[in-house]
Amino acid sequence: MKRLSTLIVLVAFLLPGVTLFAQCKLTSGNVSVLKGQSVINLQYDYSKMGVGKYKDEAEYVAKRTEDMNKKKPGDGDRWAEAWKNDRSSKFQPMLEKNLNEKLSKVSATGKENATDAKYTLIIRTTFTEPGFNVGITRQNAYIKMEVDLVETANPGTVLASIEMKREDSINMMGYDYDTGSRIQSAYDRAGEHLGAFLVKNLSK
Repeated sequence: MKRLSTLIVLVAFLLPGVTLFAQCKLTSGNVSVLKGQSVINLQYDYSKMGVGKYKDEAEYVAKRTEDMNKKKPGDGDRWAEAWKNDRSSKFQPMLEKNLNEKLSKVSATGKENATDAKYTLIIRTTFTEPGFNVGITRQNAYIKMEVDLVETANPGTVLASIEMKREDSINMMGYDYDTGSRIQSAYDRAGEHLGAFLVKNLSK
């Protein structure tokens, strides 16, 4: 019994680290070229993103905007503007913050528009589940991502590809009524997991 208890404690201790790396899967190539690079350019792409039950983001935005405007004129338009602006004001800064906390271990930094950097990580969000919180019931937000490593001067040649199958929002103890905040939380985790994955591979 004592041995079993010790094993359970050990698994509980190791599981967060295992889960951290399991979120990212290298599907082709390798990231070793990033060794010794102090700055990595970051590029974001949402052009082929599904949302919820919609395969096309544009469909989702149009439908939600229309429904909200019917209930209260102007609400849908304001929501649609926030939906787009949240990327640069909430999602990307959060991802970069956690990514760079991890990359600091290998003396590297990821920056958007660092076009003088030799290498670029193209971060594609391929799916977003916005989730919901209506008080009596709720659902976490989550995102799916694909990350391609390319030479900044030659983006057509992919040196490595990383798949991130599901990044869930963090449970906010019920205080996640705002869609943008829920999705931001998913990018929070994505940055941490991607950074940990890169550091693990660059430290070999």
